[in-house]
Amino acid sequence: MTISSKLLKLAHPRWLSLLVIGLCLGYALTALTRLPHWSLPLVAALWMAMGTWLNWGAPQSAPSASSSRRWPWSLVPIALWGLYIYLSESFGIVDLGAVFFHLQAGMTDHGGVSRIGAAIGYTLTMVALLAAITWLIRHDRRWSLTEPFLAMALLATNPLLYGVTQRGAAIVTDDGAWLDRQYVQPVILEAPEERPNLLLMYLESIERTYADRERFGDAYADLDAIGEHGLAYEGVYQIDNTGWTMAGMIASQCGSPLMPAGLLHDRQFTPLDKVVPGVDCLGDLLAEQGYRLSYLGGASTAFAGKGIFYKGHGFETVLGREDLQPLLDDPDYVNNWGLYDDSLYDFTLEEMRRLDQEPGPWGVVNLTLAGHAPRGYPAQACIDRQGEFDGVDILYSVECSAWLARDFLERADAEGLLDNTIVIIASDHLTMRVSAWEQLIQGERDNTFMLLGPGIPVGRESREASMVDVFPTILEAMGFTIDWHRAGLGVSLLSDEPTLLEEYSKTEINARMREERALQERLWNGLAPEPQPAPEQEKQEQVVETPVDSTGEEPAAVQ
Repeated sequence: MTISSKLLKLAHPRWLSLLVIGLCLGYALTALTRLPHWSLPLVAALWMAMGTWLNWGAPQSAPSASSSRRWPWSLVPIALWGLYIYLSESFGIVDLGAVFFHLQAGMTDHGGVSRIGAAIGYTLTMVALLAAITWLIRHDRRWSLTEPFLAMALLATNPLLYGVTQRGAAIVTDDGAWLDRQYVQPVILEAPEERPNLLLMYLESIERTYADRERFGDAYADLDAIGEHGLAYEGVYQIDNTGWTMAGMIASQCGSPLMPAGLLHDRQFTPLDKVVPGVDCLGDLLAEQGYRLSYLGGASTAFAGKGIFYKGHGFETVLGREDLQPLLDDPDYVNNWGLYDDSLYDFTLEEMRRLDQEPGPWGVVNLTLAGHAPRGYPAQACIDRQGEFDGVDILYSVECSAWLARDFLERADAEGLLDNTIVIIASDHLTMRVSAWEQLIQGERDNTFMLLGPGIPVGRESREASMVDVFPTILEAMGFTIDWHRAGLGVSLLSDEPTLLEEYSKTEINARMREERALQERLWNGLAPEPQPAPEQEKQEQVVETPVDSTGEEPAAVQ
C-alpha cells in the first residue's frame, strides 16, 4: 500500500471523527484537571486505540436507515460543555453572576480581543466535534443506541447547569431575606472637623496571595514595602458575587455583593441605565459631605456599567479610555483594554493636582490594568526596568503593577498631595486563570487591602473578612463615625465588631446568597420604570335632545 493510499484511508470520516473526539476529550481533561498539556495527544491516542478495538464506525456496525438520518440528542449538551470549558479556561472559575451581569450591563468596548479569537477557535472546534458525533451515530448502531444516555449524562454533570439550578432555587426558597436582615443602612453620624482627602487605588487582580515569596518570588515586594508604612490586612477573602471588577468595586464601596438585576426590570435585552440604584455607596456619602469625586480607569467606562455606576453615585468626573486616549502624547500607546498604567498614573496625578488647588476635600478612585488576566499588560516603563516581557509570565506583570503603584505614591507624596490624604490600596478581586494558576490554587487566597495616611496605625493585622468590609473600614479610616461600625453588610476592620465571615463560614454565606431575593431587590430598587398612570379617557360629549327629538316624557325616577 502506497503512502498516499494510507493517508487517504486515514482521511476517511470514521478516523477523522474518532480523532476529533479524542483531541477534544484530551483538551477537556487537561483544561478541567491538573493533567499536563503533554497528556492531550496521549488521551487522543488511547481514544483512537479503543475506537479501533471496538470497531466504532466500521461498515458492519451500520444502523438502520432511519437512524442514519437523525440528529444527536447530545448536540446541545456538548455545546454547553464547550461553553463551560471556554469560560473555565478564560476565567479560571466560572461565575454565573458575572455572566448575567455583563450581559445586562453591557459588554461594549471590552478589551478581550485575544478571548474573541479564542471564542472563534472554540466555536470552530465545537462544530467539528458535533459533526464527528453526528457521523458516528449515523454510521454505528451502538452509538445510535447509547447516545441519548450520553446526552443525559452530559446534562447532569455540567457545572454550568448546576449553577443555574442553584440560582433558580431562590424562587422557591423559604427564606430569601437572610442577608438583607444583616444589612445596615450606611449613615455618617459624625464627621471629623478636618475631613481628609481620599485616594482609592484598585490594582487589577493583584491579590495578596502573590506575597508568598516561596511561590512567587519578589513579584509583590514593592507592595510589601508600601504596606510597611501603613496597615496591611491579611484574610480579606472572596465571597460569591464579588469576583469580577464591578462586583469588587461595588462590594468595597457599597458594602454588598453585586447580585445581578435578573428579572427585576422589563428591559432584558438592553443595557442597564442604572447600577445598584437602591443603595447608598461611598460616593453618595462623600458627596453629601462636600467631596469632589473623580474616577479614572484605563479601560472604557462603557464596559460593564462602570461609568453608569460612578456617575450615579456621586462622582463628578468619570474618565476612561475614550476620554484619556486622545490626551496621550502618543495616542497609539494603548493595549487591548485601554491605557497602560504609567499613562493612567500620570493622568491621576494631574487630576489630584487640579482637585488640590480648589477648596474643600476631594476623592480620587483609579483602576489599573497591568495585572489583568491572562498575561497582564506591563507598561513600557516596566519593560525598560525589568527587561523584555515574554508575553506569558503573569509574575512579570504583577511586579510591574506593584512597582508602578509604589512609584506613583512616591511622586504624589513628594508633591505634598498625600499630606492630608487617606490612601487605600486594594485588589478589585482575585485573579482569573493565569500562568501561575497552579501555584495560586495551592492554598487559601485573599485580596490585597492596605491603609495609609494620617492617623492610620502601622502594622499587619489578620481578620477573616471580605470585600464588603472594606466600605465601612474606609469610612472609619477617614474619621467618620458610622452606625455600630457597620455599613451595608460590612463591618469596619478598625473596630472589634465581628465580620460576617467571623460569625459564619464562607460556605454558609455563599449558600445563603444563592437563596437571597430581598437584598437583590434592595440593590436594584428603582431600576424598573415607575408605572405610568392610565391616560384619562376623554369625556364623551353629552347628547342633548333637540325639541324635535323630545317625546315629552318625564325621566324615570331612580329606584
